Amino acid sequence: MSGHTPRRTRTFIDRLEETLLAIILGLMTLVTFANVVARYVFNSNILWGLEVTSILFAWLVLLGVSYCVKVTAHLGVDAIVSLLSPPVRKACTLIAVTLCLIYAFLLLKGGWDFWANFANLPATTGRWFPTGFQEKFLAKGWYETNDVFMPDMFQFMSHWFNDGERYEKIPRLIPYVMLPVGMALLLFRFLQAGWAVYTGKQSLVIVSHEAEEAVEEAAAKAEREE
Repeated sequence: MSGHTPRRTRTFIDRLEETLLAIILGLMTLVTFANVVARYVFNSNILWGLEVTSILFAWLVLLGVSYCVKVTAHLGVDAIVSLLSPPVRKACTLIAVTLCLIYAFLLLKGGWDFWANFANLPATTGRWFPTGFQEKFLAKGWYETNDVFMPDMFQFMSHWFNDGERYEKIPRLIPYVMLPVGMALLLFRFLQAGWAVYTGKQSLVIVSHEAEEAVEEAAAKAEREE
């Protein structure tokens, strides 16, 4: 059985995830192109361009990790598992998924703990497993980014996180929110992948050899045409 996820009805989360990835890629391209034009044509500079591109790139990576789990695009070594019988291969894959779930849960805890105080929320207690929430913590809702200005339409957030004092730059809670969101989505995707493996809908959670075979077929076709 192929390691690829079979075709299925795209859910709301699927469409949202793909749309966000497309929007982020488009915005990165637009901002970078505008900055190049401003620099080499008008001898100017978009001050916030680099920081916005860096934030968008980080968002793209965090969303892309979970997206690659969904489409089984993560690279892996299957030289050994491919030699195993289907039942043993399934058991090994489920063990691997379990380890990935544990890792994703730890990333989710770390992502929440890093972001929470910037949103004036308590981080979790406990070194590995959450045992509760902080009773005392330093609220960091007033922390701002370096260059990205705060649009007036979002100044209502100052009443929520900055005691009513206007933000000059966007608060860091906005770019950092992708940490817990991305890790929660990663955990969800591994749960989906584990269930698909358990029910026999897919055999692996890494990219299969179908891509290599497609490249070889395309190369052979090109040679025949020549």
